[in-house]
Amino acid sequence: MDSRATDSTGPTDPTADAAATYLTALHQRLTTDGCAVSSPGWQEYRVVTGYRADRKVRWFGTKAELFVFAAAVPEIDQATLGAFTAWAMRYAKSLRGGIPGARNAALVLPALVSERVRPEAARWAAQDARLLDTTLISRPLTVETTQGAARTTMYRGGTAWGGMFTSHVLEKAALYFP
Repeated sequence: MDSRATDSTGPTDPTADAAATYLTALHQRLTTDGCAVSSPGWQEYRVVTGYRADRKVRWFGTKAELFVFAAAVPEIDQATLGAFTAWAMRYAKSLRGGIPGARNAALVLPALVSERVRPEAARWAAQDARLLDTTLISRPLTVETTQGAARTTMYRGGTAWGGMFTSHVLEKAALYFP
């Protein structure tokens, strides 16, 4: 007997349901935190995208633009996470306001959500932050959804470029990806 649930439209995948539930909750967390939220597409997947800009005295007047991208996929491997991260960084670069490098920085949190995360993908996410054109810093994430819980993997260390934003981006990552 097939263990997948069925409804009037046919079989459903419980892993996809868990990821979809996670993305719905992420959308709510982004909205509650004051992010502008949209849903562009990447390949055949719907992406939850959040954007906010902050300026703090301790950053010497620099504006930090934070872009969050999250999509549910059947399985997260290193190649897929790398491709999604590259796409998210290019997309964020196209959305940026102001003059790049002119007292603003862009921080990108590209996250893939799945019940199946390959170990090499989690290691790659935890390894280091990624840079694009010295003005975009990304911290890729894997989010492994299981029965009612999620395990998030990302790089939580400092960076040479944009280091003054480390605590801010880690605080936001913890809020958005608990």
